[in-house]
Amino acid sequence: MIGVRIAIQTKCLAQPLRQALHTAGRLDADGVQIDLRQELPVAELSDTALRQLRKMLNDLNLRVGSVAFPTRRGFANPEQLERRIEATLEAMHAASRLGSRVILIMLGPCPVLESAERATLLEALGTLSAHGNRLGVELALQSTASPEELANLLDELPEGATGLDLNPAELVLSGGSPREFVERLGTRVTHLFANDAVRGFGSTGGSDVELGRGATDFPELLAMLEEHGYRGWATIERRSSRQPVADVENAVRFLRSL
Repeated sequence: MIGVRIAIQTKCLAQPLRQALHTAGRLDADGVQIDLRQELPVAELSDTALRQLRKMLNDLNLRVGSVAFPTRRGFANPEQLERRIEATLEAMHAASRLGSRVILIMLGPCPVLESAERATLLEALGTLSAHGNRLGVELALQSTASPEELANLLDELPEGATGLDLNPAELVLSGGSPREFVERLGTRVTHLFANDAVRGFGSTGGSDVELGRGATDFPELLAMLEEHGYRGWATIERRSSRQPVADVENAVRFLRSL
């Protein structure tokens, strides 16, 4: 395996969290990604629940490689922004308590330069990044913005705990190129999804497919990330499968063979 650890997105297994953790352990993963909004809400993560979860993870020889905290709105939208930031900060604290060093958050639209929305976004990300530095938790921004837009945005932020999520399937389905993304932004990647997709006929459509059967040359992508110094997690995700456990198991084998 080229320099990364294998995690499984528990949500994609379509099982209750406890069962999904046991499945991930059985499938020889190194860790998991947990959704702190839908699977394990932050409000339910009491000290007792945390101790029980840590024990289970330890018994299964698993780590929490990353957590996800999807919000309905991005961080340039001023509507209920303070509440959204506070909720995300709570999720970052929970990530730290779980031993995770990466949290995935949804960036939302990337506003134009020198706009009020841009200033709002930069201030929000600055606040989150500063807390991330103190907690040892890196941000992995999820966005459909172009690599150029993302590069310009990151250049406006202080150096610290803000990076990008690399989602090959999402890039393929939106007409982008995972290879070009890494060429432009490889040093800023803080999380990698191990997923794949194929485009449909024409300019729209397509679907996610089993890892290694789509448009992404994953061995090449991993090698490129290694050259950029990426040593994080490769999180297996399968979105629309009738047999998600079997597909995830095959994805683990595929990654182990590289």
